[in-house]
Amino acid sequence: MTSPLFASILATGFAVAVLHGAMPNHWLPFVLVGRRQGWSSPKAVAVTAIAGAGHVLATMLLGLVVVASGLAFGDRVGPVLPFLAGGLLIALGIYYLVRHGGGDGHLHLPFVGRLAHACGAPGEGTGAAVSDRTAVLGLFVFLALSPCEAFLPLYLAGLRYGWQGFGALTLVLAAGAVASMAGLTALSLAGSRRFGLKGVERYEGMILGAALCLLGVAVMVLES
Repeated sequence: MTSPLFASILATGFAVAVLHGAMPNHWLPFVLVGRRQGWSSPKAVAVTAIAGAGHVLATMLLGLVVVASGLAFGDRVGPVLPFLAGGLLIALGIYYLVRHGGGDGHLHLPFVGRLAHACGAPGEGTGAAVSDRTAVLGLFVFLALSPCEAFLPLYLAGLRYGWQGFGALTLVLAAGAVASMAGLTALSLAGSRRFGLKGVERYEGMILGAALCLLGVAVMVLES
């Protein structure tokens, strides 16, 4: 499990997790709702981390299905598995590159807009119209229902490393995604929202797509 290929899978997984967590719809909701609810910065960051853990859990459960299915049918699909995993990584990478070229800014927050409005639009008083429990639950469900689809092919690529590989990838996902989301929430609330984020938002799709394509080629070449 310490092979150079698996180290590359882990490194790519960490990059995917960090970039995924840096998408504005994974941290900006907590800034918007936290400000309207009057949360302190530590509380907003804590809520972000809790919701991020739910996001990781949802992705892990889907990954569990992928790994369990792959292990169950490993003998039958073994010869084609590297090409299947590599092909999925490349296809997903191309998807991100095309979406980046189309100018998708990833900022799709209709639910958050409604929740922030329910908390009171700017200038309409200081009292929150929803309880903290409702706001936290809404944000938690919002992320839990949108797992990191880009990470699932990495679980498939790490299938040959068994449950130890699954555990290592999940730890990488949790560390990268939660740290990215909580860190950007803290930076934004501290007034440093524009510090280095413009480039991340602008080139996130290109970086993510290129990394997935390169890893897909490596899996097909080195595991076949």
